[in-house]
Amino acid sequence: MLRLSPLLRASFWMVGTLVSFSAMAVAGRELSDTMSIFEILFFRALVAMVIVSALIPKQGWGSLRTSHMSIHVIRNTIHFAAQFGWFLGISLLPLATVFALEYTLPIWSAILAVIFLGEKMNRGRIIAIVCGFAGVLIILRPGAEAINIASLAVLAAAFGYATSYITTKKLSAFDTPISIVFYMNLMQLPLGLVPALFDWAVPTLGDIPWIFLVGVSGLTAHYTMTRAFLLADTMLVVPLDYMRLPLIALVGFLLYAETVDIALLIGAVVIFAGNFYNIRLESRAAKNKE
Repeated sequence: MLRLSPLLRASFWMVGTLVSFSAMAVAGRELSDTMSIFEILFFRALVAMVIVSALIPKQGWGSLRTSHMSIHVIRNTIHFAAQFGWFLGISLLPLATVFALEYTLPIWSAILAVIFLGEKMNRGRIIAIVCGFAGVLIILRPGAEAINIASLAVLAAAFGYATSYITTKKLSAFDTPISIVFYMNLMQLPLGLVPALFDWAVPTLGDIPWIFLVGVSGLTAHYTMTRAFLLADTMLVVPLDYMRLPLIALVGFLLYAETVDIALLIGAVVIFAGNFYNIRLESRAAKNKE
């Protein structure tokens, strides 16, 4: 029987991640034509909740025990707001622009890890932060044109996701992964449903496949990325994640006739360079400790 190397298997899992994030973006764009973002988020949580609930009996209901419900509430409120900003960007901006701005997430994560987890600020993180902000300025070009609310919403979403990841890191020391996902969707169901009721649009038959896709792809994106990180070093996996940008640019061009300008590409490269340099330094430091 043919056995693939861990790196090759990680690459295949990352292909699943790239496809999943792209599929979620397209599904969100399609649904935004007929329903509000709150309604999209409600259905996303509903589909995910059904899938996760079906998996709980295998894990045992005891896996849902938690003594940190307040952290779950904070995490999921912030994560819900971040999702709102991301889907708002998806509905108003070229898909490639949303994905490029989302690459600022490691910058916020580095800053928050120093503040809340007591991690040290080193040369690599400083360079990543500087490159990240420089890349954002190149992409948004303040002064050349008005910075729109959708771009700011995506940047705020990246900050929200980073905050969510930091709290997830704290929770993962106490709670099981399935409990974290379960409470996320359980709490986000009413957060989406209540405001959606004020502008409810009855889904059409044509919406159903997109509703299913937005829920399933949200779960598979994080599952496949986790599997990839288990098989290969961060320094090898993260560059593969950056392939999301050319893939979504191609999708945007083929489905929506979106074009990618040179400023976006340069900005994305600057952000990537800073993050990659930081990952490389931290990987070397980790190996030296072994």
